Amino acid sequence: MTDSAVYEEVKRLIVERMGVDASKITPDTTFKDDLGADSLDMVELVMEMEDHFGVEVSDDDAENMLTVGKVASFIEKNK
Repeated sequence: MTDSAVYEEVKRLIVERMGVDASKITPDTTFKDDLGADSLDMVELVMEMEDHFGVEVSDDDAENMLTVGKVASFIEKNK
C-alpha cells in the first residue's frame, strides 16, 4: 500500500467503526475532540488497526496517536 492507500484505509475503518461522515475526516482530525472518541473507542480502534494491518501498537504508541494522520504514519512506518 502506498501512503495515501494506508491513509484511505485507516479513514475507511474509522468511518465504519465510529459511524462518522468520511468528509469530516482529514489527517489533522483528532479522535477525542473532533470525533468524540473515548478511551474504549480508541482501544477498539487500535485493536482493529492491529488486526487489519498486521502491526503491533504499544500502549505508549497508542497514547501518541491523537490524529488520523498520526495513525496512518505509524502504520506506514511499522507495517
